[in-house]
Amino acid sequence: MSDLERRYRWLLHAYPAAYRRTRGAEIVGTYLDLAEPDRRWPSPADVADMLAGGIRERLRAAGAADLIPGVRLAAFLAFTTAAALAGIWTIAEQVTEQSRWGVATFGPFATTGIIIWTAWLLTAVIHAIAPARWTAAAIGVALLLTIAVVPVADLARLPRPPLFVLQPQATLGLLALAIPTSSARWQRLAPLAVALAAGLTTAQLVAQREQPYRWGNWGIFLPYAGLALLLTAMVTAAALALHRDTRGLWALLVLLAPIGLLGLYPLTEITTELINADYANFRVIAGTAATIVALTGATLVTAVATRRRPHPNAPATGVMPVHGTCPTCGRGQ
Repeated sequence: MSDLERRYRWLLHAYPAAYRRTRGAEIVGTYLDLAEPDRRWPSPADVADMLAGGIRERLRAAGAADLIPGVRLAAFLAFTTAAALAGIWTIAEQVTEQSRWGVATFGPFATTGIIIWTAWLLTAVIHAIAPARWTAAAIGVALLLTIAVVPVADLARLPRPPLFVLQPQATLGLLALAIPTSSARWQRLAPLAVALAAGLTTAQLVAQREQPYRWGNWGIFLPYAGLALLLTAMVTAAALALHRDTRGLWALLVLLAPIGLLGLYPLTEITTELINADYANFRVIAGTAATIVALTGATLVTAVATRRRPHPNAPATGVMPVHGTCPTCGRGQ
């Protein structure tokens, strides 16, 4: 057995045991036939493909194959929300004469966050007009900038957006990586249109208050953004459920984490009082965010576990048949 074959067989552990016994040799053989003669390690694309295939088969065995199209729907809603927030923050970052107050700025902008928000807006433009394969790469770059701004800005002693703004944006971006590569034209245009509408609305508010979020109370609207996302997900789930389509229900469960993090600001205030801390420092914010993610993750795992149903006529492959929904689109059959 070659090193390459042994490594492909190790990747097979992503699949259920019964599936490996019946299809493992076929899967490994296919990858070996397509590999270059001198290759010793599986390519990154092959690794991602095998891991994704293993996750799909495990979900099917658990009777939750419709979770995958639900994640794709959640990714679209998450990306649209991230683009809308970028439109809001891009305008709110503007520094006016009345909002300087002797506080350090990043040129004509309040913080280095302007780089992040510009990246997210450009990603929305790419999603609308460029080939679909470019969208994931653009989201990855914007997500990397969102995460990197904290250590880079702190080391360079430059102003940056607060954590309660960055954490939900990063979570939305992480989920947005699962956005479908093929979608209807309106779905490609929707994030950019929502971002532009959010920016124009914010411009009117800035003109009235003349305070960007760093000095004012702009952050308090994030829970309202979370509420809007929650209501959108609930309405979508209800509308799809009328057609026996379970994508919306799974999308709602997946979106609980970013929805909870959009309420991070008031939740950290509650946590600060509970633990008798002086203020919401990094540990308080990080701990509150970790608790939100853990609770929503546990909810999703519980939902998947409850879908498991023993079936007396399960096929020899060990894959649980999924009744009532299509594993690709989530629609009822």
